[in-house]
Amino acid sequence: MKILMIGGTGTISSAITRQLAAGGHELWLINRGNRSDELPEGVRLVTGDINEHTDEVVAKLGDETFDAVCEFIGFLPEQVARDITIFSGRTRQYVFISSASAYNKPVRQYVISEGTSLANPHWEYSRNKIACEELLMKAYRENGFPATIVRPSHTYCERGVPVSVHGPKGSWQVLKRMIEGKPVIVHGDGSSLWTLTWNEDFARGFIGLLGNPTAIGEAFQIMSDESLTWNQIYQSVADALGVTFKPYHISSDFLAAIAPAAYDFEGNLLGDKAATVVFDCSKLKRAVPGFCATTRFDQGVRKAVAYLKEHPEAQIEDPEFDAWCDRVIEMMEKAKATI
Repeated sequence: MKILMIGGTGTISSAITRQLAAGGHELWLINRGNRSDELPEGVRLVTGDINEHTDEVVAKLGDETFDAVCEFIGFLPEQVARDITIFSGRTRQYVFISSASAYNKPVRQYVISEGTSLANPHWEYSRNKIACEELLMKAYRENGFPATIVRPSHTYCERGVPVSVHGPKGSWQVLKRMIEGKPVIVHGDGSSLWTLTWNEDFARGFIGLLGNPTAIGEAFQIMSDESLTWNQIYQSVADALGVTFKPYHISSDFLAAIAPAAYDFEGNLLGDKAATVVFDCSKLKRAVPGFCATTRFDQGVRKAVAYLKEHPEAQIEDPEFDAWCDRVIEMMEKAKATI
């Protein structure tokens, strides 16, 4: 197949790029070229920012048509509307990466399927994804635009270790606290269930939808079948680091109320990670027979920790978040003593 990916070097899309290239597909990428040295041989790179320089990027595509166009960096309805205009009549399939955070919050039923209603009052990111989906389905119903919607949940790769409570610079500071023997903040009591999916597993399910006639006009979620509590997730991280896990549990509502706006705990926690969710991926497995995520989290996180240890440039410290954690824990201990 001839496939165009808008993005192609992120956490999710990098694995898809590698697998498509290895499968002998004609693969085109549109992105700014910041990670062009990581691209497999034979991938055709159209360098440019499609959001900032749309006409310039489209001109580079010329009259090319595609079997599938995959949008990984579309977050706003106006970006999707632009894609509909550009690729109508130029692709057999348009695949939009949405988000499982779009599902109804607060959760009314913990088992989530593609039929679960979409509504998230806590997170603008999710509401924008919902608006993008609605625009695509309208274009499909009224004009036959060949849309497929994919809703990932928490997908990770070797470049980052998943945790729930971290600052704007990522998760390394949480790992550093673990290494230093300090307590780490875990939302709630740590018993809510979550699903983490290794990006190479996600890629196999995604690729199975490309060129798949049953995928047109449909939405699919792609996740692992493994559900873990957040306590188990953090314990696996500590085990991979070879340190003792020292959790400090704090209510998600409280964290959302006291955290700096940049941490966006209302969206990331109340609108996403604080909810217990178990995903039913039977629809995907009917469309892509044989799909199964094979990387357990304890296996994937060891790969991620090993990568971080070998790449000091990926160890991005966040002293402000570290000091905030210390301050919050100190005040909580004082409140305990006072009461």
